[in-house]
Amino acid sequence: MARRYLYYVAASLDGFIAGPDDALDWLASVERPGEDYGYARFYEGVDAVVMGRRTAEVSQGFGDWPYPGKPCVVLASRRPEGLPDAVECVADLSGLEERLDAVGAQNVWVVGGGRLAAALADAGRLDTLIVSLIPVALGSGVPLLPLAGAPLALELEKTETFASGLVQLAYKVGRTG
Repeated sequence: MARRYLYYVAASLDGFIAGPDDALDWLASVERPGEDYGYARFYEGVDAVVMGRRTAEVSQGFGDWPYPGKPCVVLASRRPEGLPDAVECVADLSGLEERLDAVGAQNVWVVGGGRLAAALADAGRLDTLIVSLIPVALGSGVPLLPLAGAPLALELEKTETFASGLVQLAYKVGRTG
């Protein structure tokens, strides 16, 4: 089975995954007791987690490391301070592939970082985009998918709506022309 990169992320309606200064407080607007929007099921189905340096640094502010029980690889030219010892760091996409091969990862969650997801998409490696649209407009912040290459063709596979106003969209990723 070929490796699949899955970008599972929350975004504002105007396309930001974090506000200015990496603010995430706006996500609280859809928090509901007992509702995880399919997160537990998704997390159970992934073999490894990958992220960029900036996302790794932000993740450290959550208290306990938020990705337990999964191999985790950070794409960074330098290792962020304070990462758990089990978290691996690599400098480029080829190093990322080597590490994921070493742990036998097939379904890989691309966490947070729009730049890493865009780099994977630009390299033709991003397979699935699952975006939970939060009913808020931020005006600025960290963009969802800042592509440098050709536009992506997205084929809608699933739509789910929730009482909080969150809408979750799942797309198969392709390339145009």
